[in-house]
Amino acid sequence: MQHHHLSAREWDELAADADFQALLRARRRFTIPAVIFALAFFFALPLGIALAPDYMRQPIAGPLTRAWVFALLQFVMAWVLLALYMHEARAFDERAEKFVERAREEFAE
Repeated sequence: MQHHHLSAREWDELAADADFQALLRARRRFTIPAVIFALAFFFALPLGIALAPDYMRQPIAGPLTRAWVFALLQFVMAWVLLALYMHEARAFDERAEKFVERAREEFAE
């Protein structure tokens, strides 16, 4: 595989390309809300324990308290977000590959 070294002007053209900008926006539309949700969900447990210890200490089933359920749900949340990201990443990768192919054709001269 031959690598083409792009000039600064060519890199600037690629970065300004509408398809590339659309790809970056689509990726941000997924990743930013996902990260905010994951962080909020993660910090909700220690905040809940600190601010509402009696509520978090209440048993749900036998010795299983609300805090333990919330802690276990964090694993579920992480795996669900991973699965969603893997699904979205396939679409991002397909779009990126099309962009790369088009860029190779444009700068092949």
